[in-house]
Amino acid sequence: MPSNRRKWSLLVAAALMLGGQSEPTEPVYALVWSDEFDRDGLPDPAKWSWDTHANKTGWYNDELQYYAADRPENARVENGRLIITARRETLSDRPDHGGQRYTSARLITKGKGEWTYGMIEVRAKLPCGKGSWPAIWMLGATANWPDGGEIDIMEHVGKTPGDIFGTIHNRATAGTYGDGGRIRVDDACSAFHDYQIVWTPDAISFAVDGKPYHRYRNAGTGASQWPFDKPQYLLLNLAIGGAMGGEVDDAIFPIRFEIDHVRVYQRK
Repeated sequence: MPSNRRKWSLLVAAALMLGGQSEPTEPVYALVWSDEFDRDGLPDPAKWSWDTHANKTGWYNDELQYYAADRPENARVENGRLIITARRETLSDRPDHGGQRYTSARLITKGKGEWTYGMIEVRAKLPCGKGSWPAIWMLGATANWPDGGEIDIMEHVGKTPGDIFGTIHNRATAGTYGDGGRIRVDDACSAFHDYQIVWTPDAISFAVDGKPYHRYRNAGTGASQWPFDKPQYLLLNLAIGGAMGGEVDDAIFPIRFEIDHVRVYQRK
């Protein structure tokens, strides 16, 4: 559990700014799930699974990576951080290989950590370089996309370094770029920052280091616009190329997506 009082105060401040409440006399959120990455080796199997389901057919959005499982070269915990590494290499000996020239990892909490509402914070340092596309996001656990909804807590692409995107997708936004916002974080690729959402029955609000930049409200028009009253699970991945990542510069590899912690808080 976090012991840094400044960080806890920051989380409470974010809740206040994003939720529009008056200052509470005590913290309104309690930690319900976390990974502090304090055990070296492969990611904790009690908390994370390797997502490899589209390796053979190819990943969505024309992405170019192969997501390897149980491979420390692509995802490992080291010195208190989860390190997801994308490499220029071909693992053609794997039975689910789809011809990809890049490897990476995609970790999910499905079936192991799923939540409805709360404050989610992921502290991370992002990779840069053309073609990189790291993401911290959530998907509905009870329905397929887009009916289950998607919450992109953080997306970043190396072709526009420092631009951080927070976006939601659902049935109502299908066929569009979603409903999102952008904030500038000039040192996103050289320093760690806290990427946060506050998710309530009324809205999903996005912030970096407690600074809000986008809010998606529940319009009360039904599940097509607001499927976010059901559990969602977390995903961490580093994609290569694709519709958002764009053209890939092979000179950038290997690249690292470093995560210091993942924390989920809910109202007491």
